[in-house]
Parts: sequence; C-alpha cells; structure tokens
Amino acid sequence: MQTVLGSNGQIGTEVAKELYQNYTHDIRLVGRHPEKIHETDELVVADLNQYEETLHAIEGSDVVYFTVGLPYNLWESQFTTILKNVIKACHETGAKLAYFDNTYMYSKASHAQLEDSSFDAVGPKSTIRAEMTTMLLEAMQAGIIEAVIGRAPEFYGPNHTQSITNTMVFDRIKAGKRAIVPLNAQALRTLIWTPDASRALALLGNTDSAYGQTWHLPTDEPISYDALMQKTESVLDHKVRYQTLPMAVFKVGSHFNKNAQELLELLPRYQDDNIFNSDKFKQQFPSFKVTSFDEGVRQIFDK
Repeated sequence: MQTVLGSNGQIGTEVAKELYQNYTHDIRLVGRHPEKIHETDELVVADLNQYEETLHAIEGSDVVYFTVGLPYNLWESQFTTILKNVIKACHETGAKLAYFDNTYMYSKASHAQLEDSSFDAVGPKSTIRAEMTTMLLEAMQAGIIEAVIGRAPEFYGPNHTQSITNTMVFDRIKAGKRAIVPLNAQALRTLIWTPDASRALALLGNTDSAYGQTWHLPTDEPISYDALMQKTESVLDHKVRYQTLPMAVFKVGSHFNKNAQELLELLPRYQDDNIFNSDKFKQQFPSFKVTSFDEGVRQIFDK
C-alpha cells in the first residue's frame, strides 16, 4: 500500500497517477475531501491535525507521500502539527515517508542551491518550512523514521498549476493580457515542471537507496523570464507583451490585495539569479527524462 497525503493537490494528484502507472495499483488517497483518480483507489477522509485520524490514514502503508498543501494563512497554526502527527504515525506503523519540500528556507542570494545548503529563513513562511524540514531531518538522523526528502523550486506547469510564474505569466497570456514579470526579467530562475516533480518524488519513494537523504528534484537549466517569453512567442507565433514590475509596486498593491501581501516575503528571490542545482538526482537517475522549457511551454498552450 502506498498512501498519498494531500491527494487532491497538484503534486499529490500527479504522484498518484505515476504510482498507478509504474509502481502499484494499491493506492490510498487521503484528504479532507479525497476524490478517486483510479477506480481501485482507496479513499480515506482525515483531518491530519488530529493524530488518531492521521494514524488511521497511515496504518497499513508501506510508503507515505507528504504532499500536503495549505493556504498561507493556515501555515503557522497547522503545518508543523500535521508533520509531527505524520512522523509519529510513520514511526508507530513502520511506514516510510517521502516528503515533498520546497526552497523557501534557502538564502535569497544568487549562489547555487545544493542539497546541503544552509537554511537562511527570513519571514514567517520561510521560517515554518525551515522548522518542518529540520524536524524531519532530526527524526531521520535519530532513527525515528525512515524518510526521503524531495525538494523542488518554483513550479510551472499545465492545467491549474499554482505558482507565481503560471499566475502572472502564462495564465495572463492565455487570457490575452500582458504578462507580469516580478522585479527582473533578466535574472536566471530555476523552475520545475509540475509533473516532473511528482514523477521524481514517486521514483525516490520507490528507491530504497534514496532514503536517508535529501534530493533536489530534476529541472531544466535556469532561464530568464525574458528568454521564457521568447520561447512562448515561438510556440504561439506572435509577439508576447510583458511588463516588469518593481518591488515598490507590489508593496503598494499589498495594501489593497491579500494575495499581493502574501507575495512580499517571496519576491526578493526574483531580483537576482535563483539557481537550483539538481545534478545529484540526474547523476543517480540518468534515464529520468526532464521536460524541457520548449516542451513545457508547448504543453501549457496545447501546441
């Protein structure tokens, strides 16, 4: 049995699809309102803030995938509690944990990010993610739990991928609007194709030798927004309009828009190069095919 916590989210849904296609049909989907993806899926309704419900959701699992997502306003009150419950339940049941992580806790500086890069959390979201990852690393090192960490940079992807790049760039282009580029169109950014992130996490969860380690999930080479616009123009065969907005504009907007307010902590990483190195994964799994930006943009616009 392989269990996906947060199965309705964009990563959890793709993990479940990958598990079914390549690893097992014995899949349990867990959430507050889980929905079947395959006819054979087992559904478990659970509030992971409650330990007994978490334990019930995990019992009988060989591998558990932590792909839980929460609205930003619930991170402080719920996220660490949920992870504590999951670690405790995995320890009690002997289930292995594949934890989906992000890069919020890394320094905003332009040097390359590696699996052993130190955390430099600034702001509440970064601090919570650093606390969660540190909690899991300590449990792994203490032998409390057998786990693997798959860490991903910002998403871009098909359908309803939720990210700054999709929301400000691709979704606006699809709507016939001018794309918005935060802070610097020339800075290099590392983006991960959402289905690649899920495929890679499923691969790690089913590779015994990967456990006990942190892995940067595989990405294409870093790209600037300006270059990404050029690729979009090639796919659409017409000029794409975009506007680069400075931090001052976002700060003004934050007084009137809750979403803009939530973005302020994350925006400094858009000023300079943001380089995420996934060589470790690529060297260990050379047959894993990373989706190129050319192919990703084509899929986004169904070209």
